[in-house]
Amino acid sequence: MAKQENVADVLLIGAGASGGAFAWSLSEAGIKVVCLEQGGWVPMNAFPTSEPDSQLHWQTDFAANPNVRGLREDYPVNEAETPISPLMYNAVGGSTIHWGSHFPRFHPSDFRLKTLDGVAEDWPLDYFELEPYYDLNDRMHGVSGLRGDPGYPPKPERPCPPLSIGRTGERVAEGFNKLGWHWWPSDNAVSSVRYDGREPDYGGYLRSFSSSDIVYWPKALMNGAQLRTHARVREILVDESGRATGALYYDSNGNLQRQKAKVVVLACNGVGTARLLLNSKSSLFPEGLANSSGLVGKNLMHHPCGIALGVFDELFEQKGGPRGSAMLSQEFYETDASRGFVRGYDMQVLGNELPPLAAALGGLLGEMVPWGSGHHDAFAERFGHMAGITLMTEDLPEEHNQVTLDPTLTDSDGIPAPKIQYTVSENTSRMLDHAVARATEALEAAGAKRVMSAKLRRNAGWHLLGTARMGDDPERSVVDRWGRAHDVANLFVVDGSIFTTGACINPTTTIESLALRTADYLKGEGSAVLSG
Repeated sequence: MAKQENVADVLLIGAGASGGAFAWSLSEAGIKVVCLEQGGWVPMNAFPTSEPDSQLHWQTDFAANPNVRGLREDYPVNEAETPISPLMYNAVGGSTIHWGSHFPRFHPSDFRLKTLDGVAEDWPLDYFELEPYYDLNDRMHGVSGLRGDPGYPPKPERPCPPLSIGRTGERVAEGFNKLGWHWWPSDNAVSSVRYDGREPDYGGYLRSFSSSDIVYWPKALMNGAQLRTHARVREILVDESGRATGALYYDSNGNLQRQKAKVVVLACNGVGTARLLLNSKSSLFPEGLANSSGLVGKNLMHHPCGIALGVFDELFEQKGGPRGSAMLSQEFYETDASRGFVRGYDMQVLGNELPPLAAALGGLLGEMVPWGSGHHDAFAERFGHMAGITLMTEDLPEEHNQVTLDPTLTDSDGIPAPKIQYTVSENTSRMLDHAVARATEALEAAGAKRVMSAKLRRNAGWHLLGTARMGDDPERSVVDRWGRAHDVANLFVVDGSIFTTGACINPTTTIESLALRTADYLKGEGSAVLSG
């Protein structure tokens, strides 16, 4: 084994959404950060949509599922015991390379489920403690949006004007208006105008232009942060006192290396972080690192999604322009006991028309245009004539939903792979029924002549949350309110695995804001841990 004897102030594992934000903030203060990233840089011009086969990349080498993509930097995931596939991307920028850039915040109620609704646990912090970091993160991304959404506490003026909701959005908004339901232009990480030297993401490539490798990492590297790509971490090392001392990793040539550090920070998502902690066994931590509670890998939360697609007589012109979820309705966000379930869901509407392949496949619905004599007529009825609503539900934490280590499956370096065991709860199932019915009602009110729907999409596992949960009680949580492991004084987690609950909205802005908050803690109140 070759040895990296230089000692980093902070060893960061993972260069995705949280890793980029965290590295930028620490490097701004002159703290020596070394980041190990399993993937590499994805070129800005990767997967141009102007190519005839561009949409096929979604099904192959740019697929969201690592089991389908199968690149060298991926690791396999046993997903035989889950109805929702875990979706992730290993690269500088992580899964933000692949995202739709939807950027809503949690609501204040999302931090107080036990108090308000008697379920799950309260977070050890509230919305208003996180609010300054939401604001900072919005400025860093150049968020597009419209101030004044009644679903939220007041926000500052959005850094950029809102994205257009498009003609499809206008039609769906007509349906919401007829029903008297809330809707609002979405906050979106895509800048609608030139911002911080970056052009808007006009949808010319499949990869996102609001990803962490564009927003945060260039600034972090200019500040002196070090980033090693194609570095696959095998385990976190600890000394005889139980402090983390660094990590063992395989470099791009397959050689085992050691990186020493005063502080170790994990930013590997809810599957990758649980996998790494469980693989980091020792005589001091026989059940996995930082796992005295037995909760590492437990309480996995997704956002189970339904979908409804309305077919209209109107031909919706495809105008291009910045992409992203253009609008959302939070009419059914908060708990209403009369609906038969606790908590709620949001309805997200895309502003752009589906491309040809997606129209043929029924978008994310999977209801394909049939082959045979009526094929062309069926395709013509759909293409340019559909508007869709994605239905994103809140998933409450349950310990039986978990990430464990597979007993036989490994990655190409022989490291045990993760196994997912997950079931959709009865509460969520009732919520999905309600959501599909309401979305169908909205599309019909908007004038759809036919509505296709699905209660649960398998390809919905983008949001991997809760497997190293945050809390004040070491027996009921893995990390404290700063993301610091209860069991290991100099080990932190800053990705979505620390979520106490998951809300019913996209988590990326909350993940990044929490990472920025933990970075401030290490620069201030918690700086003593950097003394080694």
